Order: sequence, then C-alpha cells, then structure tokens
Amino acid sequence: MSGGDMHYRVLGEQGPKVSAVCLGTMTFGQQTGEADAHAQLDMAFERGVNFVDTAEMYAVPPRAETYGASETIVGSWLRRQAREKVVLATKVAGPARSLGWIRGGPPALDRANIRAAVEGSLRRLQTDYIDLYQLHWPERNQPMFGQWDYDPSNERECTSIRAQLEALGELVAEGKIRHVGLSNEHPWGVAEFVRVARESGLPRVVSIQNVYSLLSRVFEYGLAEVCHREQVGLLAYSPLAFGHLTGKYLTDPAAPGRLNEFAGFGQRYTKPNVQPAVEAYAALAHRHDMTPTELALAFVYRRRHVASTIIGASSARQLAENLDAWPRVLSHEVQEEINRIHLRYTNPAP
Repeated sequence: MSGGDMHYRVLGEQGPKVSAVCLGTMTFGQQTGEADAHAQLDMAFERGVNFVDTAEMYAVPPRAETYGASETIVGSWLRRQAREKVVLATKVAGPARSLGWIRGGPPALDRANIRAAVEGSLRRLQTDYIDLYQLHWPERNQPMFGQWDYDPSNERECTSIRAQLEALGELVAEGKIRHVGLSNEHPWGVAEFVRVARESGLPRVVSIQNVYSLLSRVFEYGLAEVCHREQVGLLAYSPLAFGHLTGKYLTDPAAPGRLNEFAGFGQRYTKPNVQPAVEAYAALAHRHDMTPTELALAFVYRRRHVASTIIGASSARQLAENLDAWPRVLSHEVQEEINRIHLRYTNPAP
C-alpha cells in the first residue's frame, strides 16, 4: 500500500464510509478551547478527514464541570457544516465508574439510560441524528482500562445484550442513530452482540473502538479474528499511548501532557516495561530517520485490521504532525524490527 491521499473504508457490512484517520475530541473543553478545537476540526477536514469521534463523558479526565463539553464544542462547529459530509460518532457512558454526575451513576446500559444519553448528545451536538453510536464500555464484569485478568468473582447483575440492542434498535428506527458500535470490548462480547443481532433482527454492530498501539497489541490475539470474520471495523484509539510514543517523556519526564497535568490518569502506562519499550521504539525510529511519532502512527495507520485510527491533539501543531504521518509507509525491515521489539516487550500497556 502506498501513501498519499486519505483512504476511506466502509465500517461493517453496510456502515458509514469513514476516513482512515479520525479526529478524536476528548481534549476539547479541557486542554483545548472552542476556538482552537474548531481550528483543529477545520484542519482535519481540509486534509481529507470526514470522521469525528466524541462522547458524552468527554472532556477527559472526566469531571462534572466538563461533562458534555466536547460534544458542545463539536456541535457549535457542526452547525456551520454540510451535515451529510460529516460522519459523527459519539458514545453512551457505561456504569460502575463512579461518574455520579452522569444520570446518577449511571446504573446501567438499559433502555432509559441509553435513550436519555442519546437525547442529551443530540442537543449538545445540535443535530437530529448520530451516524455511529457506541457503548463506551461494557456493562458486564470485564477487565479494562489497564486491567487484564478476568475475575468471575466480580460478576454482577447487568442489562442483557439483547435488551441493549433492542434499545438501540428503537433509536435506529426513529432515525436518531444510524449505526451501532462497541468500545473497550472483548471477543466474547463482540461475538455475542453479532449473534443476538443476527438471530433477532436487531442492529448489527459495525465497529469496535479499542486501544491499539505499539505498546498494546492485545487486539491481535482474539479480537482480530472475530472482527475479521464478522466484519466489525477497529477504530484504534491511543495510537501514541498518551504521548509516550512521541518520545517526549524520554527527554523530559515533566513534559506538558495529560499524564503530568492530571494525577492518576492513564494507569495502563504506569507498568514496568513501558519505559524500556518506548526507548526501543524511539531508537528504531531514529535509526530509520523518522520521529517516534511517525513510527508509532505509521504502524497503526497501515495495519490490515484497523479501519480508522483516532488521533487527538491539544494543539494545531500536534494535529498537523499526526496528519503529516499519514503518507509514511513502513518498510518490511522496519516492521520486522518492530515485531522483534514486541516479542521482547509484549504488550507492556494492555
């Protein structure tokens, strides 16, 4: 595959046609103000991006004061765009994360919570439909956000997958959402959502938004096969591992960034092999006349199972650097060296 102009892929069997690079907006409303956010959106669309991802929970880190701020900022930009040219994705917050300012918890991904979340997002986004509506994380017991060990003793009551799909199906029928996606999911969950949808004539998921980077290739182990066979596209988030893979923390551990600005944020990147892995990838990039950012993004951009890569930035300069990496195609030699490092430091930030 050659570099050059932006590529576009269809999510799922009949989902939206999205650019291979997606603009993530979780900095909007916290690190990035409205004017700068609008400038980033304009830049991305001028460079061929047609896909924007947000969430009711954003900005991050989640706080009551910034709940919905990212959607509000995207909405004020969206109202001056040709709506049909923008593929807009957002997410409903799942339960059990102590976000008491979101519908009192929220306690579940049940019909009432999903419907209330959609109505709130539509108001903030100033639109009458959402192209891709995603469940931000599973309601059921699952390891996520840096955890890796499934513990059956943590089982709890939860809304069935059928009931979640039925609630989403009502919203599709009403025209409020067009397609359904998952986020932070696992192989069993994807397979079950697809099975229930097929057997019951409910909306079929077209995408899964999961972490994927040089530091976290867990997706390749089980999800890659499930998603390939069931035509579920990966929307890869955190391709730069919260800035680690830019190399900036190697030269300046106190460098500006959310890891230093927000205490306790990004727990998956505090594990012991993160630093040596980042050092190895940075050295590889420099040996081949690339920046660490170029190497990390080029790796994710061109992986066969990645439908779109979500890039986020706190400034126009960062966004331009991320977009400039799109044409870079890694040689076979570099890819082999990446795999050798991966075997030495396997998924240090799962």
